[in-house]
Amino acid sequence: MRTLTVLGSTGSIGTSTLDVVRRNRDAYRIHALVAGQNVDLLIEQIREFSPAVVVVADAAIRDALHARLPRTGDLPQLDHGSAARVSTSTAPEVNFVMSAIVGVAGLEATYEAIRAGKSVGLANKETLVAGGDLVMKAVKQTGTSMIPVDSEHNGAHQCLRAGRREDVTKLILTASGGPFRKTPKADLARVTVAQALNHPTWKMGRRITIDSATLMNKGFEVIEACWLFDMHPREVEVVVHPQSAVHAMVEYNDGSVIAQVCATDMRMPIQYALTYPARDDAPVPRMDWRTARTWEFEPPDFDKFPLLRLAYQAQETGGSATCTLNAADEIAVEAFLDERLPFNGIAEVVNDTLEAVPVRTPTCVGEILEIDQESRRVARQLVGERVAAAR
Repeated sequence: MRTLTVLGSTGSIGTSTLDVVRRNRDAYRIHALVAGQNVDLLIEQIREFSPAVVVVADAAIRDALHARLPRTGDLPQLDHGSAARVSTSTAPEVNFVMSAIVGVAGLEATYEAIRAGKSVGLANKETLVAGGDLVMKAVKQTGTSMIPVDSEHNGAHQCLRAGRREDVTKLILTASGGPFRKTPKADLARVTVAQALNHPTWKMGRRITIDSATLMNKGFEVIEACWLFDMHPREVEVVVHPQSAVHAMVEYNDGSVIAQVCATDMRMPIQYALTYPARDDAPVPRMDWRTARTWEFEPPDFDKFPLLRLAYQAQETGGSATCTLNAADEIAVEAFLDERLPFNGIAEVVNDTLEAVPVRTPTCVGEILEIDQESRRVARQLVGERVAAAR
């Protein structure tokens, strides 16, 4: 039986993970649920899965949760903050950690879980975007299993099982193209928040939906792929595939291309990560190959979506550049969602932040978090200057 800590239990990946657990009660047990502020959903999860430990963002949320739990029965231990997240991820009884906290807040707990030899399902992009070198060194030192849960990297992981790593010539990640695939570049300055949040394929959180609209999300995936599969950026290619049926492809030196195809449902890669190297029965309806379908593939427009280009450049630069890239993007996207920055201003703020923050080589999680905070401060200042200039 696998005993799980779910980091980000109330988010989309967390709830999908718990649905996979729900369907396989004999195979999994929940040790800890780690959430942020969604107390209502968290209470439902506690009642259903009876975790030993529950961790929330801060003491006020912990107290609010405690006040709403019954006073009888086996209650979970309640805690809060980063130290508690680390503790639940490294607990002796835990053998699998689902890393699904959004943002750099998930980095430390994921890193320490790896150092403790726990198997990890990785759905937190920032772990590798901000701390890839440090994290992958820990993976190699402990020999633990870290299986990507993002559909593209999960698909690549499956394709790479078809041949020898030394025979791989290219990894191809697919992108839906987002809602503005056919929108002229000149019109992007007038894009509204509602339009940007209207993703054609996936239902996701607000930030990741905007990142998908700018193709920054695909840029982050390029960075992750480089770390996960030990590749140079030039070996990772992005193609726009609006149908989102093919998640990734791997080209081998004989010209063969292996593609991974499945339903667009995150329970598929989640279950793959939980059961690897075995495969359990599909948790969702299988694709019906009797239905006619058309798949399109086209190159991305780097001029219209400059954040994808900046992601490639940041990975080429190395060091802390990708940490700054992520931090600046989060601040710029937040400003766009608050209607303080136009859609095309997101890329401008990220570019200027990369130019302003020196590149360093962090040696520990603490240094990564310091660089993250410095980058956010610079990005906020740049956003403020643009807001002031627009008045």
